[in-house]
Amino acid sequence: MHISEGVLSLPVLGTGWAFAAAGVYLGLKKMDHERVMTVGLLAAAFFVASLIHVPVGPSSVHLILNGLLGLVLGWAAFPAIMAGLALQALLFQFGGMTVLGVNTVNMALPAVICCYLFRGALKKSGAARLVGAFLAGATAIAMAGLLTACSLAFSDEGFVTAAKALLIAHIPIMAAEGFITAGAVAFLAKVQPELLHLGVHAGGRAASDYK
Repeated sequence: MHISEGVLSLPVLGTGWAFAAAGVYLGLKKMDHERVMTVGLLAAAFFVASLIHVPVGPSSVHLILNGLLGLVLGWAAFPAIMAGLALQALLFQFGGMTVLGVNTVNMALPAVICCYLFRGALKKSGAARLVGAFLAGATAIAMAGLLTACSLAFSDEGFVTAAKALLIAHIPIMAAEGFITAGAVAFLAKVQPELLHLGVHAGGRAASDYK
């Protein structure tokens, strides 16, 4: 879902950087120092998962795991995703530095929205938790695809067809991300529930206090 360099208009690029800066600021402000390692690990998971690209016009489709990052990290998904995207741009020329702001917003904003929409479902048990996790993974991809398509469409009317193709191409990715997120949540709920804000940290602070 990386948008390449030289594709977007200056107003879209500027808007993307403004929202990305605000998101990263809030993510760093709300991030507890005890969870820095968790943020780093999930940033690495995002980095690896999104390395395999299938080109679709001026963009591409791939796994993102932004729904999972949103459920676990909340607003900290912004700095985690931006760090992963920056490394991909510098090391592998995926996306680029001028479009880093837009690409970050397109992937991180859906993660935060899904955190607010579906984190409550994680407190339930059994099928309800898995359904919530599946919907978080699938919805985050759908929203990311929509934002990416809008970024292209608002830059040039000639990209409208490519934007539609991008949305269609992400339908199977939505299903895949939903199942992966549900599986990851089921695993974490058993082995480390505090990552899902279900338990209490060793310091005695409730996991739900970490936003």
